[in-house]
Amino acid sequence: MVESNNLQSDQPRTSQSAQCCIVGCGPAGAMLGFLLARRGIDVLVLEKHGDFLRDFRGDTIHPSTIQILQEVGLADQLLDLPHAQAPAFAVHTALGTMTLADFSRLKIRWPYLMFLPQWDFLTFLTDQAQRFPSFHVVMHAQAQELIEEGSVICGVRYQAADGWHEVRADLTVAADGRSSQMRKLAGLVPLETSAPMDVLWFRLSRRENDLASILFNIDAGHIIGLIYRGDFWQVAYVIPKGTDPHVREAGLESLKQSLCRVVPWLEDRVDELQTWEQVKLLVVQSNRLRHWYRPGLLCIGDAAHAMSPIGGVGINLAIQDAVVAANILTKPLQANHVRERHLAAIQRRRVWPTRVIQTLQSLMQQRLTAPALRSSHAPMLPAPVRVLLRLPGVRMLPARLIALGVWPVHVRN
Repeated sequence: MVESNNLQSDQPRTSQSAQCCIVGCGPAGAMLGFLLARRGIDVLVLEKHGDFLRDFRGDTIHPSTIQILQEVGLADQLLDLPHAQAPAFAVHTALGTMTLADFSRLKIRWPYLMFLPQWDFLTFLTDQAQRFPSFHVVMHAQAQELIEEGSVICGVRYQAADGWHEVRADLTVAADGRSSQMRKLAGLVPLETSAPMDVLWFRLSRRENDLASILFNIDAGHIIGLIYRGDFWQVAYVIPKGTDPHVREAGLESLKQSLCRVVPWLEDRVDELQTWEQVKLLVVQSNRLRHWYRPGLLCIGDAAHAMSPIGGVGINLAIQDAVVAANILTKPLQANHVRERHLAAIQRRRVWPTRVIQTLQSLMQQRLTAPALRSSHAPMLPAPVRVLLRLPGVRMLPARLIALGVWPVHVRN
């Protein structure tokens, strides 16, 4: 008997099969699809949007991800794309500049963070994947139902412009983000952790004499990040959790005045903000699943663990999830014999790095971000932290954790 979760779809217009059906073509889904197709696995990726052009996407590509792409022969092509490089994670305040992580001191091949618009990264990755005949991606395909036989998930039904379609698969992978519909339909509920902030997200033009870099500014109860995107800055205006209505009630002029106080050189362009329609709210989440899988279904990336934007590590954890999943699943998928123990092995390998990074993010949020948003003065790191950061070994630890992760992940050939 085939059961349909929540929705009662019309008779599907087409029914197709795949060894692996991936829902969501973000970093985790695109990378997993590429790696499996590279090994001859028949992969179908469903993406509900028609393109990758969305503002709320992480742009940070860490050395660990560049190393993974080097292992599959794509690093040089990726680095040829227009991008910015940040050799350090520094915060500018009225008291001076605090360097929280200096990547230039790491003895690695790419001692910097690469900033590349995620739509360019996903376009690059899917273009490379489409070189393999076993890779298929369908855009404007919104997966809305799981197909279950007994207690085993054996595919999805999705809706496109021409109606309903059905996909039968040996394994379905939920890579559909922090608001995962597949996760919800499967009855998997994440454990939420508190994040003390949200982010207002908007664009301002970039002048020719502006730096081609990534800038973070903290002062007088404000945190403002400027992300280089070629001819414009993507501005991340951090606010205390849940205060978006109060900020909007105070008015757009108040927002612009605060922006100019913290980053005075933006004064000549803040009037580009004309209406609140230009300002979007990003609700910051931090959570993780107890169980990343059910028989026939695996969650990876933000669907398994939504990360805080602290350190920009979300995209890199998602990529590492995909690499570990591909390493473990290749042989079972080739044999049409994926079992729960294979899915459990993926979670065992990935849950510990996720917990470590989320714990460190929480400490940063509670010790630096939350006090900075409450303070009317320029923030300072707690005295014990400042003392520890003077020790050479400790000083390198934040940079190493951000750049390389808790432990290395490599593509198994």
